[in-house]
Amino acid sequence: MSWEQQGYGQEYGYSGYPQQPYPQQYVEYGQPPPGTAFLPPVTEPEPEPPASPALVDAEAEEEKPPPRPPGRDRYFDTLRAVALIRVVGYHTFGWAWAGLVFPSMGIMFGLAGTLMAKSLERAAFEVVRSRMRRLLPPFWFWGVFVVLAMLVHGWMPGRQIVFWVLPLGDPPGNAWGEQAWEILWYLRTYLWFVLLSPLLLRVFRLAPVPFLLLSLAPIVVFQFLWEPPDDRLGSALTDLATFLFCWILGFAHRDGVLERLKPFAVVVLSLAALGFGGWYAFTHQAETGSYDLDDIPLAQAFWSAGYVTLLMWAKAYFGIDFAWLTRFRRTDRLVTVFNSRAVTIYLWHEIALILAVPLIDLFWDVPAFEKWLPLESQWFLFGVGWVLIAVFVLVCGWVEDVAGKKKPQLLPGRRPARMSP
Repeated sequence: MSWEQQGYGQEYGYSGYPQQPYPQQYVEYGQPPPGTAFLPPVTEPEPEPPASPALVDAEAEEEKPPPRPPGRDRYFDTLRAVALIRVVGYHTFGWAWAGLVFPSMGIMFGLAGTLMAKSLERAAFEVVRSRMRRLLPPFWFWGVFVVLAMLVHGWMPGRQIVFWVLPLGDPPGNAWGEQAWEILWYLRTYLWFVLLSPLLLRVFRLAPVPFLLLSLAPIVVFQFLWEPPDDRLGSALTDLATFLFCWILGFAHRDGVLERLKPFAVVVLSLAALGFGGWYAFTHQAETGSYDLDDIPLAQAFWSAGYVTLLMWAKAYFGIDFAWLTRFRRTDRLVTVFNSRAVTIYLWHEIALILAVPLIDLFWDVPAFEKWLPLESQWFLFGVGWVLIAVFVLVCGWVEDVAGKKKPQLLPGRRPARMSP
């Protein structure tokens, strides 16, 4: 973000030329100093009649850039939007290489860590309460539909249903609804990071660089020295350890630590982390059946660490802000919608993909659709899925506004139409 400094000349009485005081005799008698002459009076032009208020409003509306939330960074907003698109693409096509091309979860945790460090400039209790208030109502709203659907399909809940109220552990469910609720590991991990951030940020600021490097130690310990239990606690510990570096990296970006590091060291260490993460993923395919980073926590941790470090360091070092995006109004608006409805898109995208399958099955009963539409293509499923996601954003996205104490809107950032008098 750039700041324009204007008006310094007027503020300090500087007009661009050195000001010489006139001799007192000329000032007293109203005569010009030597070498000058009286100038004829300047006749001000007649003021033009005011334009029509409707025309003024229309011109101002045309020149006005699309609205954006104050203080947001378009570079980070774009990364978050691309991350969400990649998540939907991964759950549609199942590409094992998707995490290598763009590690969405590591990027999202890194961005969230930056925003959390910024928010913790206020009282920690208020920040944590605000974060939980923004997260839990959309989760509860979504959970009502998922829980009711699983109950209808024979699910018998127990005491662990409490995790559907406060997801500090993976909420329970049956196999029928697994595709919908298995994504909740991200919300659970995010919630734990929010709760731990006041302590983590305080320790980080005691020794920023050592603490950042040591944040990779837990996942190394879990991989080679102690294996966490195969239960809710073990899953939570593993996910926290996997993305701890990315979250702390967000602190480092916010505090300006990345800007002070030597570029050569940052690039070398980042490439080393990428190299180790990629090597470990490809050499341990026999254990998981794939090189998918989501199945190999150690590879995920190091690959995400190197990748997100380069993205955030480039932002800090080169001052990347993507301010040019505002020139493309539709794209800029789309990025705004993705960021303002990020929780809605993440929660509902799997349900959209689930519903897309029977919807496409109905298309087979229409001869024209069967002939002209690529009903068997995964890309067609991807497209229909996004149409349904858009429907969920319109129908359910207002919950995020209510959770954020905002006026509910169908689409965020939309300006009301002006009416001419």
